[in-house]
Amino acid sequence: MVTDATVLDVVRRMAAELVAVEGVVGVTLGGSRARGTHTPASDVDLGIYYDPTATRLSDELTHLTARWTTTPATVGQPGSWGPWVDAGAWLTLADLPSVDWILRDVDRVAHQVDRARRGEYAFWEQPGHPLGFLDVSYAGELATAVVLADPSGRLGTLRARLDPYPQALADAVQADAWQVGFHLDAAAKAAPRADITYVALSLGKALMLAAHGMLAARHVWVTNEKGLVLQAARHEPRLAAAASELARLGTTADDLAAAIDRVRALVVRS
Repeated sequence: MVTDATVLDVVRRMAAELVAVEGVVGVTLGGSRARGTHTPASDVDLGIYYDPTATRLSDELTHLTARWTTTPATVGQPGSWGPWVDAGAWLTLADLPSVDWILRDVDRVAHQVDRARRGEYAFWEQPGHPLGFLDVSYAGELATAVVLADPSGRLGTLRARLDPYPQALADAVQADAWQVGFHLDAAAKAAPRADITYVALSLGKALMLAAHGMLAARHVWVTNEKGLVLQAARHEPRLAAAASELARLGTTADDLAAAIDRVRALVVRS
């Protein structure tokens, strides 16, 4: 079995080679392995923070993958994965978990650090993010990551500005909790038509927004929608009960109305 120590040794050596590439500012270990919630099979997420003025970054990184991967890998051009997920590559290493290289424009990250400190945030359209990509998750990623290489010290400087979690951001996210009730009301209007898709989507958005508010109240960074409700439910068991309603919505107008009422009772507090 591959040990955590073995994986960490490999990614530290990989990080040292990555920061030797012109334009790479620093490298972090993120995801479940940074949080300590991983399993032996969990992927390894490496954040590659780069200077946006670098002109040959993708080519140089693609060339570097040949030193590590057992199958060909191409690092996409920044922006090729959508407007908010710059690009990257999935590397398959012999006898090791998959290693994901995820590009992050360091200037864009710095901008989101500033916005988080001011209590500003927004959700943006991005494939793979049904609620929307949370822009200040860039700040959250850096705040919760393990820095593997940071020769200029820029990542460390940005991280220091995020400790402690900005109270202004916590206040802003909680202030927007009114949207939870709004989505539940919208679902209730669709229930008489037995519009299952609209009701399910509205309930899902309500639960995700409730989770954002609950985690912000505890100064917990959100970095991904995947597992968001489950993460918040560890602090608020009633959220888990509300989420379970999605599995038994039913198909009739009465079924849907009853499910909406049960979710409302669990996630909306007068």
